[in-house]
Amino acid sequence: MSAIVCSHVDKAYGATTVIRDLNLSIEEHEFVVFLGPSGCGKSTLLRMLAGLEDISGGEVSIGGKVVNDLDPGDRGIAMVFQNYALYPHMTIFDNIAFGLRRQKVPAPEIRKRVEAVSRTLGLEPYLGRKPAALSGGQQQRVAIARAMIKTPKVFLFDEPLSNLDAKLRNHMRIEIARLHQSLKTTTVYVTHDQLEAMTLADRIVLLKDGIIEQIGSPAVIYEHPANLFVAGFIGTPNMNFVDVAVGRKDDRWSLTGAGTVFSIDGSRFGLRGVSRAVLGIRPPDLKTAGAGATGILQGTADLIEFHGNDALVTFGSGGKEISALVPARECPVLHAAVRYTFDEDAIHLFDAMSGASLRKQ
Repeated sequence: MSAIVCSHVDKAYGATTVIRDLNLSIEEHEFVVFLGPSGCGKSTLLRMLAGLEDISGGEVSIGGKVVNDLDPGDRGIAMVFQNYALYPHMTIFDNIAFGLRRQKVPAPEIRKRVEAVSRTLGLEPYLGRKPAALSGGQQQRVAIARAMIKTPKVFLFDEPLSNLDAKLRNHMRIEIARLHQSLKTTTVYVTHDQLEAMTLADRIVLLKDGIIEQIGSPAVIYEHPANLFVAGFIGTPNMNFVDVAVGRKDDRWSLTGAGTVFSIDGSRFGLRGVSRAVLGIRPPDLKTAGAGATGILQGTADLIEFHGNDALVTFGSGGKEISALVPARECPVLHAAVRYTFDEDAIHLFDAMSGASLRKQ
């Protein structure tokens, strides 16, 4: 059993509370990513699961057993840190075997397990080397191997790829995903990188100021953000936001903002009694407007960022800066007039006061 349950968990440093009444259940064999900006409490929460931080209030259980007062070594977890924390004077074999030797595991068993985990992670050619002779990605694989060899109930990863360059991060992300698929160990992973979260997670726990803003699969959080913070944090390039006045005309709703009026059916949203809202539209959902199109966002292309197959076009419309991600073949020239529109089913609407999504449940 390796399910994790946090019940009304708090963490405070003196008068400063960093985790507030947090409730969370992580299922056995699930890969959950704690995501959020710096200072949101994600690493603190991970360290409380590991036993490296005391819990100020509430209860944490792993495998049905309350672990609040258990030492890290008694929790059945293994943790991989951002800095690899390898012993520089030891060989890779000895680094991986270190924990087993402390547990007085017989030497033949240690060799068997080191060889097995090294084979899984492609470390066999490096077992006789010292850490300084390995690349950053190889050193991180050693750190993972050292955690794996303990056969833990739960893997905890604390921003393990932050010290790697972009190409190595991509490679290691794939390796971690494959490792989880083969081991099926309950995994909790902390990152501020939404690409890592979106590609690795079964579920994302998005945190802000020690509070969970939304929990869901990557698809749910991307397609149905619960509020303005989630919508603005998830997605690259960032979602466009337009303040709009909400009105009713005949059997349709009108949204007035950014120098234009959008007419929508509005049946997906709870708009009764709402006078002000924030319209959200992702840059890839903006399409070049043809003749006769309505609800046009138009302006002059102030900035063009070439992304290869796509280009990000930034322009001003009614005093609001808008970005459209378009196919490179449709990219305008700088300072050209541009006109974009969108399908109603691509938009998001949020309450202007609370920031909560107006989408009907």
